[in-house]
Amino acid sequence: MNQDVYDNPLIGRYASAEMSRLWSPQTKHSTWRKLWVSLAEAERELGLDISQAQIDELRAHVDDIDFERAARHEKQLRHDVMAHVYTYGDVCPLAKPIIHLGATSCYVTDNTDLILMRRGLEMLRSKLVSIIDRLALFAEEYRELPCLGFTHMQPAQPVTVGKRATLWCYDLVLDLEELEHRIGSLKMRGVKGTTGTQASFLSLFNGDHETVEELDRLVCRKMGFESAYAVTGQTYSRKVDSQVIDTLAGLSQSAHKAGSDLRLLQSRKEVEEPIEKHQIGSSAMAYKRHEPRVFGGSDNRHAMDGTNPGR
Repeated sequence: MNQDVYDNPLIGRYASAEMSRLWSPQTKHSTWRKLWVSLAEAERELGLDISQAQIDELRAHVDDIDFERAARHEKQLRHDVMAHVYTYGDVCPLAKPIIHLGATSCYVTDNTDLILMRRGLEMLRSKLVSIIDRLALFAEEYRELPCLGFTHMQPAQPVTVGKRATLWCYDLVLDLEELEHRIGSLKMRGVKGTTGTQASFLSLFNGDHETVEELDRLVCRKMGFESAYAVTGQTYSRKVDSQVIDTLAGLSQSAHKAGSDLRLLQSRKEVEEPIEKHQIGSSAMAYKRHEPRVFGGSDNRHAMDGTNPGR
């Protein structure tokens, strides 16, 4: 790893390898190329003069992206998408004339964002289901273990650790419902041309509206979507981004609430985190504990009853 350039710690320290790969330049630009392949395939199927040999050539070079060559093209062209069109064309000389045919930059950039967002949400769904399952098992195991309950952050009636865990778990269940809705409602931008009018594609297909509408549907199906947004401009509506962010914010709120509860209980020695053999809690206080992880350790019972042998 190059240590001479800034690395965002949200990625370098905290992001999963799976999520980091999803948003990598390789995945992004391979998806651009898949979109170009799907467009060319659909245009050929609907009658444009595109050969199968051109399609095969494009498909053969979806993943072997020369990023240094693309950077050189971009330095000259001052345009990121066209730099990658040229780079793709350099290894696909036969197909070069039909790459990006009729499309605008947002055909690849916006459709790729939507594709990757859906895949990212699907990854979160898988992890969220696992967390809900773990929390449910944890709640059942500790359903009778008493701990202090709070209202307005003040000591109140006793509850149980299991009951507290159901609060965290149910918030995540609500988040899962929202996540499912957002995944199910995401669409592609589709094949809409430069300003959303599909004028360039109408020109290619001699003004045949039905064929252009079928092109839109066909490309969506090839990329794994049922449909595209009915109306777009150059971009899909940014309300979609806001809706996705709202979903992620809700999930973050649930995690924050659970973490705050655990921190409060930990401060009163109601719960404690497991501590590993070589773990250092502080550079000045090696015995110090930081993060309550009462359902994440290998021996939860010790974490709950204060007899963790690692202390």
